[in-house]
Amino acid sequence: MGYIMDLRALVGRRPLIQVGSSVILEDAQGRVLLQLRSDDHCWDCSAAGSMEPGESAQDTARRELLEETGLTAHRLELTQVLSGPDQHYVYPNGDEVYNVDFVFFCRDWSGTPQCQPGEVEQLRFFPWDQLPPNLSAPTRTWLPDWAARHGRSGKNIGIGE
Repeated sequence: MGYIMDLRALVGRRPLIQVGSSVILEDAQGRVLLQLRSDDHCWDCSAAGSMEPGESAQDTARRELLEETGLTAHRLELTQVLSGPDQHYVYPNGDEVYNVDFVFFCRDWSGTPQCQPGEVEQLRFFPWDQLPPNLSAPTRTWLPDWAARHGRSGKNIGIGE
C-alpha cells in the first residue's frame, strides 16, 4: 500500500509533510520528458513520488522513474531541494501535503517510455520553449526557476521572457 497511504488511513486528509523526489529527464536533443497525470489531467515532471521508510532520495527518484515511465536512471544529479509554503498542495481527492522534494536531473538513462496504468495517461518529450500550458500547479511553482538557472528557455511558462 505504501507509507503515505498507511498514514492517510490514520489521519485522513489532514496536512502531511511528504518527503519525496522528482526527476527532470532530458533526451539527447535536450527535450524534457513530461507525463500527463491521470488524476488532474495536467502535465508534470517525468517522475515524482514519496519516499518509503529506509529509502534514500536517489533510490526514491530511481524507483519513481522506473514505475511511472519504465525508464532506468543511470546517473542522477541533485539540483535542488524544495520546501516551504510554495510546496503546499491539495490533491484532487482532498489529501493535503507540504512537500519536501529532492529534485534530480537525468540525461543518462535507458529504456523505452511506458505509462504507468492508472497514474500516467501519456509521456512525451517537449522542447523547453514549447512546454504545454497546462502544467501541474506544483511543477509550475518551481520549474521556471530551475530552467532559468540551468540555461533552459520556455517563454510560455515565464522562462526567458
